[in-house]
Amino acid sequence: MSAKIPLAGVIGAPVAHSKSPALHGYWLNRYGLKGHYVPLHVEQIDLEQVLKTLPKMGFVGANVTIPHKESVLALADIVTDRAALIGAANTLIFRPDGKLYADNTDGYGFVENLRSNADWDPKSGPAAVLGAGGAARAVIASLLEVGVPEIRLANRTRARADALRAEFGTKISVVEWVNANEMLKGATTVVNTTSLGMEGQPELKISFEHLSPDAVVTDIVYTPLHTDFLVRAADKGCQIVDGLGMLLYQAAPGFERWFDQRPEIDEATRAHILSL
Repeated sequence: MSAKIPLAGVIGAPVAHSKSPALHGYWLNRYGLKGHYVPLHVEQIDLEQVLKTLPKMGFVGANVTIPHKESVLALADIVTDRAALIGAANTLIFRPDGKLYADNTDGYGFVENLRSNADWDPKSGPAAVLGAGGAARAVIASLLEVGVPEIRLANRTRARADALRAEFGTKISVVEWVNANEMLKGATTVVNTTSLGMEGQPELKISFEHLSPDAVVTDIVYTPLHTDFLVRAADKGCQIVDGLGMLLYQAAPGFERWFDQRPEIDEATRAHILSL
């Protein structure tokens, strides 16, 4: 009766839109585990104090979302190599020894989504990546880790793409945004990491003239589940992978660390999140 019930949550500002509480709550209920996962709206000015206070309240960890994913690195005692490489953390563990451990599972979630939902060989050819924001950093790092031989990168603001090339190395080649359709020639993996195509955002206007039907095409957007970008790729005969799986797979490592149960990611999990 004296055992503490583990608590976890998602820290962000805003955070009310997050599907993470529903996802982790579903898994807690599914496996009959004691524990709670809650949304935590935390402003930037309060972040450091909150991270010091949460473990005293019984929290064993937390996810981190906008705008805190970069800031938490400076506050963590231990930062994994992949979080340092990406320059952001999305998963925190409050260790029993009092140290704050920061990791990034976004790239893991991205790769597992492709591996689980497509016949995908990352080494089969170049990848074309649209966008150079925070999500692109995780995608690029993970693609390089699994052996993609070349990454062609285009962003509306070229300077951001150039900065990623300078950071991640010569396997990255930068293409002007207006010529983005050209980088699809021979690409076997095509990724949209921008918000274009998301509900309330303009569509991603890119010609698929050079897109091979043998390419695996994915979009990290999952509202709507099938963006116009994915629908058009499917019409070309490509294998398409929606962005919901990335959300699900990135959540699993944190859940396992906090609640000592590796959650299964299946159609029932997808259906629950899609029903919200």
